[in-house]
Amino acid sequence: MNEALIHAAKAAYQKAYVPYSKFPVGAAILLKNGDIHTGANIENASFGLTICAERTCLSHAYSMGVKKEDIVAMAVATPQSHQVSPCGACRQFMRELVPLNTPIYLVSTKQTDEIKNDDLLPLGFDPDDL
Repeated sequence: MNEALIHAAKAAYQKAYVPYSKFPVGAAILLKNGDIHTGANIENASFGLTICAERTCLSHAYSMGVKKEDIVAMAVATPQSHQVSPCGACRQFMRELVPLNTPIYLVSTKQTDEIKNDDLLPLGFDPDDL
């Protein structure tokens, strides 16, 4: 488990814009070169325009030139005492943009669980299915 990655995900949720749900989430990815990219959820009064932390993090990283093969781990953190996992849209996004064997750390205030990206969305839809 990478403590710097988990710390970065926790710090990211401090930057969330959540005036409606009051439910901050932070995400962070660790790259092969040691760099960490983060993102937080950003809500909108038109709820369909809200973007989750996982998608914010990955969109930012990819727009900075990160490639799928650069990603070695990801953490998703909330200040909740119970475990929270990515929503379905984020699971699909992660399936395509994060290697399937990548460890994903789900971080709450009471525990950190590790799951492989592939296990978040069994039988997921892939570009090969097109």
